Amino acid sequence: MIHRTKTQIRQRADYTHRFNNKTGRHGWLRLTPAYSVKLVNETIGIYRSSLSVLDPFCGSGTTALSAANRGHGATTTDINPFLIWLARVKTAHYSEASLEKAEKAGKAALDLVRREAVDPVDEPNIHKIERWWDARARCFLSYLKAAIPQVAADEGPISDLLYVAFCRTLIRLSNAAFNHQSMSFRNDSQLEFDLGIQAEPVFLDDLRSVLGGARENPSGVVSVVRGDARDLPSCLDARFDVVVTSPPYVNRMSYIRELRPYMYWLGYLTDGRGAGELDWLAIGGTWGVATSRLGSWTTSGDYRLPDNLTSILADIAPDDNGNRYILANYVAKYCEDMSKHFEGLRKVLNRGACVHYIVGNSTFYGVLVPTEQVYAAMLRQYGFEDVSVRAIRKRNSKKELIEFEVSAIWPDG
Repeated sequence: MIHRTKTQIRQRADYTHRFNNKTGRHGWLRLTPAYSVKLVNETIGIYRSSLSVLDPFCGSGTTALSAANRGHGATTTDINPFLIWLARVKTAHYSEASLEKAEKAGKAALDLVRREAVDPVDEPNIHKIERWWDARARCFLSYLKAAIPQVAADEGPISDLLYVAFCRTLIRLSNAAFNHQSMSFRNDSQLEFDLGIQAEPVFLDDLRSVLGGARENPSGVVSVVRGDARDLPSCLDARFDVVVTSPPYVNRMSYIRELRPYMYWLGYLTDGRGAGELDWLAIGGTWGVATSRLGSWTTSGDYRLPDNLTSILADIAPDDNGNRYILANYVAKYCEDMSKHFEGLRKVLNRGACVHYIVGNSTFYGVLVPTEQVYAAMLRQYGFEDVSVRAIRKRNSKKELIEFEVSAIWPDG
């Protein structure tokens, strides 16, 4: 039983993605669902000796970079190819020579843009792209995207750093407002600029920020693996001492929705169906075809689920209401996917390994889904010991929405 008081649970901005914005490489690209590097550092900081750390839900690479900065070896996995790329770039080692080349290459790219000395790339096939960027911003980005491979001279580290700066710039030039999870667009242009006068300094400023973070090389080594967290043994051939991770929450929030501008401009997505297909493979978020498939999804019945899940699902969908039935199916699929994850996790842990999950609860039609208790129950069912739940912070003004740490130990014998 968790006893909560107003003094124990507060809204803590330092435990959210906002803390990462000016924290070196952690602040390179914003991702609202990303958890705070401060929280990760506090969790990893309790382990003094060099350990092997795993994050099965890579996201923007927060855990892997934090662990490597403390001298630990780290491995992280994700199914999203863009997030795999981003984590690899964020955790890589860069020489001073590479950084000097990247700075010169960035200026050379802008020179090509200014002179229109490259053929601009086609605008990505984003639905209603004009809502995202006005015509001048799209023109600048199309030229800059074409210029980067021309100046990078086939050097991976150079182009990687330039593309991170490019991603920062395309968001700053956009009309998107990331002030809440669902994202929105401003009525007026966020940035009115004269092409070549204001857009260029934006990119140079972003490049300087990226290069500044790149100078802080982590002391540990990171392995970034593309793989499914529901089947870790198939993509990992090592065992780990510590797991620190934050899986997607049970809130139908699509990572793809917020990642779309990056993924389209860099070529990881070409159409909306591809986004939906990737969301269907993920745990948690739904988008497009992923949502429509929930209506016909049925549980396999092969995994260990909490005893009270059936009653929770019945409360979410007490009748034949189609929308409520889809949401109940969403919660059921989420829990089954996480059960698959916990089952496979056991096979990649050393004896005595400690696991830490940062996760929030959710409500659907006023029905509370106690995700932290669901995790705790499944960990016990799969043989973990010393399972505990700790409330960390209020997620917003709704008093029932809390973020928790669920921790446990894989038995030593």
